[in-house]
Amino acid sequence: MATQSNIHFFTNWAKERLDEMDAAVTSFEGKLAEVQSDVRDKANKVLADLRKQRDDFRDTITNQSEANESAWIQAKAKLEADWRSFEADVKKYVESFGSKIEHQQATFKVQADAQLKAWRAAADQLGIDAKKFAAERRGKIDAAVNRMNADAAEAEKKLQKLNEAGTQSWSALTAALTETRAAFDRANQVAQEAFKRAA
Repeated sequence: MATQSNIHFFTNWAKERLDEMDAAVTSFEGKLAEVQSDVRDKANKVLADLRKQRDDFRDTITNQSEANESAWIQAKAKLEADWRSFEADVKKYVESFGSKIEHQQATFKVQADAQLKAWRAAADQLGIDAKKFAAERRGKIDAAVNRMNADAAEAEKKLQKLNEAGTQSWSALTAALTETRAAFDRANQVAQEAFKRAA
């Protein structure tokens, strides 16, 4: 069970990124009609590239579904590079075609919502997995799950405050997403270590 639980941490990481990719692509698709007609074809081509990157990311995750921990570690290195490339292309898209603050805010909101949803789903699953351990071995796992939930609530407050402000630059919005994503990764890592120690 410990090995399978460790794989959950990799899938939590990958699912969070994939959910953000889906959210960004969906947001851009919804706003494509607002892009100036003279550059809409170019925007559509960039959007097609973003879709392909997202689909390739999803395919890699699907192909790893039955993989062992060692294979996930190797795949994660590729997925991290793919994620960074996607982020860079999202930035270029926003700077080129999504210059309206409303467009940026909408994209930020759906990405933040996707991130928080993935965070809560991971914490819920960890709570379920923690119940499989005997009570005397579960203390650190429960503490890690509680911490993950508290960190998610704090991230939600931060992201909500930025969203309500409505005038933040795209770089400020993405910096906040990066910060809360890193907090998710740290919480996920702490939980993974707690599970390994309890196993």
